[in-house]
Amino acid sequence: MHPNTVQIDAATMTKLQSWQERSETMSDVITAAPLRALSATLDRDDPVPEDGSAVPALWHWLYFLPHARQSEIGPDGHPRRGGFLPPVPLPRRMWAGGRLRWEADNPLRVGQEVQRISTIRSVLHKTGRSGELLFVLVEHRFLNHDGLALVEEHDIVYRAAARPGDPVPPPQQPPLAGQAAWSRTIVPDDILLFRYSALTFNGHRIHYDRQYVTQVEGYPGLIVHGPLIATLLLDLLRRQLPGARVVAFDFKALRPTFDLHPFSVHGKPREDGRTIDLWAQDHEGLLTMQATATVA
Repeated sequence: MHPNTVQIDAATMTKLQSWQERSETMSDVITAAPLRALSATLDRDDPVPEDGSAVPALWHWLYFLPHARQSEIGPDGHPRRGGFLPPVPLPRRMWAGGRLRWEADNPLRVGQEVQRISTIRSVLHKTGRSGELLFVLVEHRFLNHDGLALVEEHDIVYRAAARPGDPVPPPQQPPLAGQAAWSRTIVPDDILLFRYSALTFNGHRIHYDRQYVTQVEGYPGLIVHGPLIATLLLDLLRRQLPGARVVAFDFKALRPTFDLHPFSVHGKPREDGRTIDLWAQDHEGLLTMQATATVA
């Protein structure tokens, strides 16, 4: 067995599953400054947000940020394990995807005080080709003065440390390759990744520390944030359908995207006029994220 191999035994799994149904409640105020900053980061020419401006879909990720003290930060730049999330012993943590449902008649707006109720719904263990995997499903419910505004299910996957010769996920071609109605090329330079990390108070070193990500985690380059790619998918939709209201969004990260090459985001509306297939692909044309949006 490799010396860095972590095995999750029955006792550890029992302990981790004791986190299921744990909840925490946080409050935050929707302010305009983060919205202005993300608009600039995405190279948009938006009106200046003011009290009452609706928060664009997925931009709620600018709020309810973890504010761990500096002494509580782990070697990977994340807050140390434990607290609300279970203390999973596997070193690599990734945002694997999610499902979101907005209340179309009750959007989050600038100036609102919002409550987020987070609950750990499941903790599941699997063994994959590259070793141990642990999946944590967190449900977030966002409520403003008028009631429920958004329900989000967030998939987190924990993995073993990378080892030479580990199998890589088989590459997939986008199912709708060559059929996109909308496309945009993104250049993921250090500045874009830094700005998004700063906006989301994300200290995870895989997004900005090239020496760490290549020598410790074994990746070839800086990793583009999964939430940033998801945001760029819906940003593509907004550029093409500026008046549409997104009421549902499901996405799954399939393959990491590195800052070494441009990547692209694509969309194709379905015949029903309300459902849009969205996907991202790397410079080789391989599928990196797949998503579906529903508009009102």
